[in-house]
Amino acid sequence: MGKFNFTEDFKRDAVAQITERGYPVAEVSKRLGVSQHSLYAWKRKFSRPPGGDDRDAEIRRLKGELARVTEERDILKKATAYFAKDAK
Repeated sequence: MGKFNFTEDFKRDAVAQITERGYPVAEVSKRLGVSQHSLYAWKRKFSRPPGGDDRDAEIRRLKGELARVTEERDILKKATAYFAKDAK
């Protein structure tokens, strides 16, 4: 086999198939015509570090805040319905 120069986008897409979509390395290797060794090297290079990403931390924080605000809203809805029933 000759040496091919793959673009960075191609490599990132190949890694995404493995890490995000859950395809096995062997299947992606066959489908794309790339060695498994190359895929593992690209995976090391392009994979996001677990838990070290600021964006992931921000998403977790926002999800927690959304859950809290949703709970507060539901409590207020119930209180409004309760007091409206007593006012009649």
